[in-house]
Amino acid sequence: MKRPPTASELNLCLCHSCGLACDMSNEPHHCPRCDAPLHRRKTNSLARTWAYMLAALAFYVPANLLPVMNTTLLGDGADSTIMSGVLEFWEHGAWDIALIIFIASIAVPGVKFVALSLLLITVQRGSDWARKERSKLYRFVELIGYWSMLDVLVVALVAALVQFQALGTIEPRPGILFFGLVVVFTMLAAMSFDPRLIWEPPATKERTDVVTH
Repeated sequence: MKRPPTASELNLCLCHSCGLACDMSNEPHHCPRCDAPLHRRKTNSLARTWAYMLAALAFYVPANLLPVMNTTLLGDGADSTIMSGVLEFWEHGAWDIALIIFIASIAVPGVKFVALSLLLITVQRGSDWARKERSKLYRFVELIGYWSMLDVLVVALVAALVQFQALGTIEPRPGILFFGLVVVFTMLAAMSFDPRLIWEPPATKERTDVVTH
C-alpha cells in the first residue's frame, strides 16, 4: 500500500505563527501570509533546551530552600518553605491544598526534569528506543506545564482569605520568585525541544539541530 507523501517530501513547512503550510522552494523563507521567518526545525533545539533546563535546575535549589511566604497569625510570624508549608497545611486539615502545592511545586518540576533529560539524552545518542512513547512523554510534559503556577495561585488565594478575615497577614518571600523562575525556564525548555528529532536518524539530527533553514 502506497503511503501519502510527507511534508518534507513536498518541500512544505508549517508557519509557527499562523499555521499556514508554506512552500520552501522560494527565497527568502518567510510566510506569505504573516511574513514570519520559516524553519524546518527549531534551531539549536538541543543546546537551548539543555541551557533552559540547567538554569531551571539552578533556580530549583533556592526555590525549595528559601522561604516562600511569611505567615503572621495573632501576632506570631514565621517563614515557610514550600515543604514546610505543605506540612503545615496538612497538619491543619487542609490536605487538599497541601496536595495541590506538593504536586505543583515538588512533583511536577521533578517529573519535567527527568522527562526532559530522558528525551535529550536519547535524542543525542540517536536512540530508536520507544519513539512513540517518547513522543507521548513530550506531549505530557507540555500538558503539565500549564499547571505549574497552580500553587502560586493557591498561596495568593490563601493570603487574600487570611487578610480578608483579619486573622493575620501573609507576605511573599524570595523563594516564590525563584520558583516562578523555575516555572518559566522549564516551560521555555519544553518549548525549545523539537519532538521531530525523536524520529530522525543521527546524521540528519546533527545537521538540522545546528543549521537554520
